[in-house]
Amino acid sequence: MRLTQSMCTIAECAPGGDGCPSARPRLVKIAVVGGSGVGKTALVVRFLTRRFIGDYERNAGNLYSRHIQIDGEMVAIQVQDTPGVQIHEHSLDCNEQLNRCIRWADALVIVFSITDCKSYELLSHLYHHIRQLHPGNTVPVVVVANKADLLHIKEVEPQQGLQLANMLGCTFYEVSVSENYNNVFNAFHLLCREVNRQQTTSTPERRRTSLIPRPKSPNMQDLKRRFKQALSAKVRTVTSV
Repeated sequence: MRLTQSMCTIAECAPGGDGCPSARPRLVKIAVVGGSGVGKTALVVRFLTRRFIGDYERNAGNLYSRHIQIDGEMVAIQVQDTPGVQIHEHSLDCNEQLNRCIRWADALVIVFSITDCKSYELLSHLYHHIRQLHPGNTVPVVVVANKADLLHIKEVEPQQGLQLANMLGCTFYEVSVSENYNNVFNAFHLLCREVNRQQTTSTPERRRTSLIPRPKSPNMQDLKRRFKQALSAKVRTVTSV
């Protein structure tokens, strides 16, 4: 079964299915982080299925996997949903499970809700925590302001999210997971493209560093010498008997 989306750059299909290459696809790992109740799970499900589901059970940190085509290349995407983060005594309350998810990821989405100013205040804390766990500063990060349709109860102006994202050097998207798919798609698509670019440029170096030098094979002269030594030792043993 194949689902091709109208943007013509992303398609979902089973590996080896009709129109899908059988070679092992490139793997892209994305973690989605943010405060509680900002719509992280809804965002992930919306991206992977195009469907919006309003109610979810408490986030247990599920891992979602799909094979999709991005710009003509088959990519295996793993998206790690994470439990909500809180600030405790002016610092992030991050458990080791969340830290492992962040270290595992090739790219990250930081989500806040325009209806929750506390989730906005988490943004810069989360960003700097990510950079501490990825000191190379090469992991792509996107900031997503969710629930853009709930203007009547907003606590954060979208412009505030854009300004902060610019200060942090992140791309910013304002989305309504319930009403619009396009910007949800664009946020993940940008990360997949960036990770693909990084993996493509780093692959030769990875291959060089990961190769284990093979021991040199002994030449024929050396083999003959070893054989003669073993044979002469056996002859001496027989003579002495």
